[in-house]
Formats: sequence, C-alpha cells, structure tokens
Amino acid sequence: MPDTPDHFILVCESCTEGLPLDEICDALTGKLPRSFAIRASSCMAGCDSPRTVGFQAVGKAQYLFGGIQTADEVQALAEFAAQYRESPDGWTNATDRPQALSNKTLSRMPRIEQGASQ
Repeated sequence: MPDTPDHFILVCESCTEGLPLDEICDALTGKLPRSFAIRASSCMAGCDSPRTVGFQAVGKAQYLFGGIQTADEVQALAEFAAQYRESPDGWTNATDRPQALSNKTLSRMPRIEQGASQ
C-alpha cells in the first residue's frame, strides 16, 4: 500500500512569471522523499516574487519560497524537502538550507501546537 501523503509542496498556479507550473511539478516528481505530495494552489500572495512554492505538514513550521526561476532552484527545493521531512518540527536554519534557496525565503511560520487555543 503506498504511503499516504503527510507533507505537501504547494506550487502557485496564479503566478505568471518564473518557471511554468508544469515544469516545476514535473521536475520535482520522483525527486521527493516518500509521503510528499505536490499540489497546485491558488495565489499565495507572493506576487512580487513569482513563482512561489510552499511547504507544509501538520505539526511543522511552514515555509514560502519565492522567485523560483531556474532548474537549480527546483533541485534545491527537492533537497530542502528531504531536510524538511527529517526535521521533527520543520524548523531549519537558513544557513543549512540549500544555497540556491538562500535568498528565496519569503516566510517561515511556526507550527500550530496541538490543542492551541486562540
């Protein structure tokens, strides 16, 4: 039985600049750790830095990268996926991320704690 995805890469389908959506998705397919799924997402408000790509998983920090425009940057996303998968809380230091993503991080949001209230 195949793994049920519990980690997700979100690729903005609204961005009109940067690498085409299909090209990014095709390049990532087969390079991601087990239990990752790629999803197209409507606008993620990174319009000043197209194409935007997000990472999310339950109980982990979430990331939004922008300005993804080259094959090297897509390869770096696949490398980051492995780091993200292995991190218990999703938190990674900027200096540990692949070099091609060093100036591509638009946001890192902390994880939602289980049972967190308003």
